[in-house]
Amino acid sequence: MDPTARFVELVTGPPDAIDLGLGALLLAAHDRPELDLDRQLARLDELAAGVPTADLTGLCRHLFVTVGFTGRPDAYYAPENSFLDHVLDSRRGIPISLSVVAIEVGRRAGVPLVGIGMPGHFLVRSADDTDRFVDPFHGGAELDVAGCERLFRTVAGAKAPFVRSYLNPVDAASILGRMAANLVQAYRRADDRRGLRWAARLRAACPGVGAGELVQLALAQRRAGATDEAADLLDRALPGLSPADADRWRREAHRMRALLN
Repeated sequence: MDPTARFVELVTGPPDAIDLGLGALLLAAHDRPELDLDRQLARLDELAAGVPTADLTGLCRHLFVTVGFTGRPDAYYAPENSFLDHVLDSRRGIPISLSVVAIEVGRRAGVPLVGIGMPGHFLVRSADDTDRFVDPFHGGAELDVAGCERLFRTVAGAKAPFVRSYLNPVDAASILGRMAANLVQAYRRADDRRGLRWAARLRAACPGVGAGELVQLALAQRRAGATDEAADLLDRALPGLSPADADRWRREAHRMRALLN
């Protein structure tokens, strides 16, 4: 199965059956089709084997001190920061890709973690302690709820309202969808039409994509030269739009298809 079909099958399947590590590697396989997925998954097994104690302290010490995983602020928007194999090679990444490493290594080592999709900065949390959070981007720093709120304000601004629900766990499909969305933004910034095309296609296939985002993905596909896919995405968005917006984008989809003839 090609990586696109396999990714779509994964994220649209039963939520409890999603292999997060595999899904993240399938994203990377779109950039490097030759990627050996089994070998990369085995690297997560090897990292787990080195965890000295089956608890959060031992996991964090191994990943963020002994091995040295941390953030890459100097090239935050580089697409490779979302590729799990590159993160394993460089031991650098963005919050969500480093969190995937922690979640997948923790699962293998008997230290269950959950992903926390806080706006602007992804975290992980102990599955057994609802007030014990870890920030993989900042070297595995441990945070309580107050620490998470302070971190949120450094990203969103001192006066941004913080609600406790920002710290609710998110499932694997949501994590993979957010990674795909990050890649859409990264390729748009880099004006990489090839990358933008496949990243937008994968993001559009993820559960929970709203009408407004579908319109933005359609515009991304048009920018990437995929006019047919752009028109199809506009069609998908129409039921969720206001009548005026639906009429506007219906006419735009028609215009796009006319250009293909």
